[in-house]
Amino acid sequence: MKKLSDNFGKEVNKLLSVTNNIVIVTHSNPDADAIGSSLGLYNFLIKKRQNPIVITPNSYPEFLWWMPGNQNIINFYNDKKSAVEIIKQAQIIFYVDFNETNRIDKLEKYIKQSNSIKIVIDHHPLFNENIDYILSDASASSAAELVYEFIVLLNNINLIDEKIAKCLYAGIMADTGCFSYNSSKPRTFQIVAELLIFNINKDEIVSKIYDNFSTDRFRLLGYCLNEKLTVFPQYHTAIISLTKQELKKFNFKQGDDEGFVNYPLSIKGIIFSAIFVERVDYVKISFRSKGAFATNKFARKNFNGGGHLNASGGKSKMDIDKTIEKFISLLPNYKNELDENED
Repeated sequence: MKKLSDNFGKEVNKLLSVTNNIVIVTHSNPDADAIGSSLGLYNFLIKKRQNPIVITPNSYPEFLWWMPGNQNIINFYNDKKSAVEIIKQAQIIFYVDFNETNRIDKLEKYIKQSNSIKIVIDHHPLFNENIDYILSDASASSAAELVYEFIVLLNNINLIDEKIAKCLYAGIMADTGCFSYNSSKPRTFQIVAELLIFNINKDEIVSKIYDNFSTDRFRLLGYCLNEKLTVFPQYHTAIISLTKQELKKFNFKQGDDEGFVNYPLSIKGIIFSAIFVERVDYVKISFRSKGAFATNKFARKNFNGGGHLNASGGKSKMDIDKTIEKFISLLPNYKNELDENED
């Protein structure tokens, strides 16, 4: 395995000295960072005279469709035949914004079968699989920030343009909650300042991501806060849950629950928040925390998940009621940690 070294840029540039068929794959249920970093890389590789294509495991929210290159993304769930054929022809595959291949769901089988060169660009804890090249930094704000660093390492800052800058700014901005968390490193703001040189409209990008929701989504949020919020003050924890029937009632679309898990953290004394969303054959869980309470360790140990210290996710094959019961039963085991992290 070749990890980041002084020769990283030189070796990858050598790979890209000829035109390659390249696949860029990101995690299931892609968010703004996943799409922004993938499309930023996609637009950069086009300028490097490569033949890239982004493949997502499934669909993603409409409020991300504005990003340059979005129209060329292949959705594996909707077009499996095309995606599999493209993967078979790939000489290089980039893993962007994920650190375990189970995060790409049914796409994993075909990616693992490929003998192509694998390159990871990710800001989660280090990849455990046999990868050819890894650019990984868990202290980075986002995968989009690391795509920028990737371009720097290849000595190709001159190739950045407005399209690339828009995508990367969107990823960094969204994965830091408009710079309200995960953004204490000066380097993050240096990169943002350099992206703004390309005359991108940062306010318009924020509006496209945060001011572009449906009436149904707003009603769903109100319902969650008024009817589905449960607080456990003794454990500094709050949860929200949504069943399939409730999602249907509010005409749920992919991404409508984006950010809901953050709201309980605004309650005084709450440092751990979770949302449980019932899907067809599993329960999707998102975790958020304040302070040093490690949601990624909690998710990994109890719900087949992982992620960042303060933001992670998991899955449960049990029904939603039993999943919530399990979560509640675990809280006493973490009481001391939760007490220690109270504001």
